[in-house]
Amino acid sequence: MSRTTDIKALAQGVQSGDRRALARAITLVESGRADHRADALDLLEMLGTQKQALRIGLSGTPGVGKSTFIESFGLMLTGMGKRVAVLAVDPSSARSGGSILGDKTRMDHLARDPNAFIRPSPSQTQLGGVARRSREAVALCEAAGFDVVLIETVGVGQSETVVAQMADLFVLLLAPAGGDELQGVKRGIMEMADLILVNKADGDLKPQAMRTCADYAGALRLLRKRAQDPDGFPKALTISALEVHGLEAAWKEMETLIQWRRNNSIWTATREAQAAYWFGEDVRNGLLDMLRNDPQTAARMKAAEADVKAGRTPPTAAAEQVLEPLRLRLGGDAGQTGSET
Repeated sequence: MSRTTDIKALAQGVQSGDRRALARAITLVESGRADHRADALDLLEMLGTQKQALRIGLSGTPGVGKSTFIESFGLMLTGMGKRVAVLAVDPSSARSGGSILGDKTRMDHLARDPNAFIRPSPSQTQLGGVARRSREAVALCEAAGFDVVLIETVGVGQSETVVAQMADLFVLLLAPAGGDELQGVKRGIMEMADLILVNKADGDLKPQAMRTCADYAGALRLLRKRAQDPDGFPKALTISALEVHGLEAAWKEMETLIQWRRNNSIWTATREAQAAYWFGEDVRNGLLDMLRNDPQTAARMKAAEADVKAGRTPPTAAAEQVLEPLRLRLGGDAGQTGSET
């Protein structure tokens, strides 16, 4: 069987909603091999972008109950007749590079739901809380006919905002009585959030959850109003993922916001801006890969790195030594192109 036939068969499997085909397709787009990358690009081109799901990015502090929320929320959505895909990004070890990929085991009820699909992926060296190919995995889930795609980041932090560049809604999940975490996350992530959900609003923690929610609601009123929001957004709500309380109210708020953005052409404009962002990211990543694979540049980097380690050259000066020949090469190519025209 030819390579083209294999990719066509895989594309047909994804479009028919075959979960195994979807899993194989995601594995293909996540692969770093050059031949797999070529196949992945052909697959994505075959599938196209006709189908669009609601993409919900989700981040939260460690121990806030992201997995419990996703399972309860996902089961509620499948109970409404919707098909739900979950892309959970697992942190990779800085030492070994490995990942546990255990998110699926913590959502065993949702994992058994025929209308749900859960895929854990390693973050590898990618910053921003998502894997490098998460955006393409989202596109595959859309092509497979899922109505909602939940994208879970590795955890909250100043840089966990890249998911907002691939989601229609960005939800921030927080725990009650989290001390000074408001000051820690409000710049960067709070400004990106469309909805803040204070989880664990049950039992003894309920009064604290109510106070935390009121604190965040007050903080949101101090932020500058965004053009992509109607009056009253972003909002802070209390929920209990364990007792499945407040999830329907949160879903209604999400639907209200998305419908307003659709009616005011913000949905389309946001998707266009996101596509432009990822085009730039792919160009930058491609250029970096070309530099790493260029023998002359690699040799210069190795020599410059040795000088930096020995203290002979400051890091900034060493970087300039590596980049200057590249600037000259690019300038020479530009000059030749100009003279030929």
